[in-house]
Amino acid sequence: MSSHVTIDPAILYLGTPVVLVSTTNADGSANLAPFSSAFWLGHTATLGLGLASHTLANLRRTRELVINLPSQHQVDAVDRLALTTGAERLSEWKAAAGYRHRRDKFGLAGLTPVTSDVVTAPFAAECPVALEACVESVHETDHALVVAQVVRVHVHPSVRSEGYPNRIDPDRWRPLVMSFQRFYGLGGQLRPSRLATVDEEHYR
Repeated sequence: MSSHVTIDPAILYLGTPVVLVSTTNADGSANLAPFSSAFWLGHTATLGLGLASHTLANLRRTRELVINLPSQHQVDAVDRLALTTGAERLSEWKAAAGYRHRRDKFGLAGLTPVTSDVVTAPFAAECPVALEACVESVHETDHALVVAQVVRVHVHPSVRSEGYPNRIDPDRWRPLVMSFQRFYGLGGQLRPSRLATVDEEHYR
């Protein structure tokens, strides 16, 4: 017999990496927004966004983005972006939640924009991982699911695996994780994984 109880949570943010998505505004300036609904299959990234998101409007127009992955060391920068929007006109929901318009998101976060190789949006120099990507499709339900193809990967040498030019070392990489609106980091490896016996190159 189970001891579980039935509940009805308002949100199901059970624990996902935080990403900072940079896009290009209509006037050519950069926007930067934090999200905690992101996952990857191969080199395809899927992001969950609100339908009234300013980032979503930019993605529909440009079809380009950079998915910056901050480490737990950038938690203060990420939190400075909370409750801000690049949209000059706030939706009723955001206004009620206390959001405010901020034009210079990189400046507010204290992050440095760097020119990307493929897309127009810049990436954040301080984030150990930055993924340039192009939008393939947008699916709408009560939210928007954006599917994007990663076209360029930038990593800081501090998280690169020694002896493997195309790998990130999970013992060096410490992603910032959000669980039910709170920030967490990762601890050490719990135990060896049988899945890790499959060489990463096998997935190409």
